[in-house]
Amino acid sequence: MQPFSQEAHCIHTFNKDLTMKLIKPLLLGFLIAMSVSACQDDVQPIRIEVTGTIQEQGITTYQYGTHTISGYALKSETINLDDYVNQNVTIVGYKIDGYPVDGGPDYIEVEEIK
Repeated sequence: MQPFSQEAHCIHTFNKDLTMKLIKPLLLGFLIAMSVSACQDDVQPIRIEVTGTIQEQGITTYQYGTHTISGYALKSETINLDDYVNQNVTIVGYKIDGYPVDGGPDYIEVEEIK
């Protein structure tokens, strides 16, 4: 007695072929996604220093940033920029990816004020 009939063997072979046809593109897609992700992790933000007078942002058409300096929109997670309004300073920070938008200026995350 044979373990598989001819029909069962054909179905088994068909399922195996179908599985391989599905797994190869999925595996390839996964590898591509992982390599793109790894490349993005290696991108270093652009460090920038700007000297000028910090001003409060006010109402704008582009709606991002809390303050400005020399034509740049600013924000900071670590520094209270209100403490430097109307003062001439040099800010050190990084350009935020995805900006400018809506005709607005470059957007800077301020990490240090000199």
